[in-house]
Amino acid sequence: MASLHASNFLLSSSSSSNQIRAAISIPKLPSVRFSAPKVQQPKTQPDELNSKDGFINKIPIQNNVHSTPLVQQTSSVSTATFQLYAILEAIGDRVEMHNNIGEQRDNWNTLLLNSINMITLTATTMVGVAAVTGVGAGVSAMGLKLASSVMFSAATGMLVLMNKIQPSQLVEEQRNATRLFKQLQSQIKTLLAVGSPCQDDVNDAMEKVLALDKAYPLPLLGVMLDKFPASLEPAVWWPTKQSPNSNKTLKNKNGWTKELEMEMREVVEVIKRKDSEDYERLGNKALNMNKVLATSGPLLTGIAALGSAFMVSSNGPWAATVAAVAGALASAVNTFEHGGQVGMVFEMYRNNAGFFKHMQESIESTLEESDVEKRENGELFEMKVALQLGRSLSELRDVAKKSSYSRIEGSPMDEFASKLF
Repeated sequence: MASLHASNFLLSSSSSSNQIRAAISIPKLPSVRFSAPKVQQPKTQPDELNSKDGFINKIPIQNNVHSTPLVQQTSSVSTATFQLYAILEAIGDRVEMHNNIGEQRDNWNTLLLNSINMITLTATTMVGVAAVTGVGAGVSAMGLKLASSVMFSAATGMLVLMNKIQPSQLVEEQRNATRLFKQLQSQIKTLLAVGSPCQDDVNDAMEKVLALDKAYPLPLLGVMLDKFPASLEPAVWWPTKQSPNSNKTLKNKNGWTKELEMEMREVVEVIKRKDSEDYERLGNKALNMNKVLATSGPLLTGIAALGSAFMVSSNGPWAATVAAVAGALASAVNTFEHGGQVGMVFEMYRNNAGFFKHMQESIESTLEESDVEKRENGELFEMKVALQLGRSLSELRDVAKKSSYSRIEGSPMDEFASKLF
């Protein structure tokens, strides 16, 4: 009985506990799944990361955003390309220098011209006032005479210096240097854009830069170009090269034909007989005129200074007249020379003559190359020559035909090769 009562007690306790558990049981909530975005692992090179058992045993060094790329990282770029970019930077600096110095020398021309004219005209006016005042004015007339003499002497010295350096001619030199450096800059950029440069291209670019530096020097002392040569010599801004001497076997390759060669030779003859000769003739005229004006200006101011100095003697009226007339003429001569920029006109003719000489040498050196594959493409070369002369292809061929006909008939050639200048 005791065991029965115990088992009943256990059963009743277990059932009651089950009832309690059922009473306090919490219903299960539905499970919700959250999908997190996957984090993409950065792509790394095999030699940068080595993973083993899920652990990274080498940490890559992040590249600095602001650091400059190393030359060794771009193995596909040749050394010649980097050298050409360095030459481009130097050319850009030269363009800026020539442009700035050209503006400065243009200011020289304007300021010196105005200053010398003002000094000359003021001294001339003082001479006239002193002559009208006469001897009775005493100290005041003497002061005017001395002041005018000093001012004429100062104008003489300034004119000698100005005529020596020819600021207007210097300005034209800087303009041409700026234009030619920009032209070389564009050529190198084109080569870098469409071609694969080599060391020969680098050497050629270096020679062209140095030739331009020699043709248009920046300093005035020591290396300044002679402003009054014996005769006009065309400007040379390209490196001189020896033409190859060999027997040519022409074939119809690379755009070149016998007809195109004959056309280019006739164009060279027209340039020599007409364009170059005409510009050298005009340049020599401008040179002679500039020499006369550069000598007359200081001579007239010097005569005016002497005339104003002799006004204190008995020949006062005559000396005053000479001083006044010489001063007025000096002002007119100075204005015509530097205001008209005769030196700039001479420099323009000199550069134009150099342009035609460059074309002659370029065409002749191309034709003297025996291997036509080493030449520039014939059709492209013909187009460049036509554009440089301001003509179409048909007009260029007509000029070559007229030149050949005139040489056969012995008649003079009336037409120039260039329509641009």
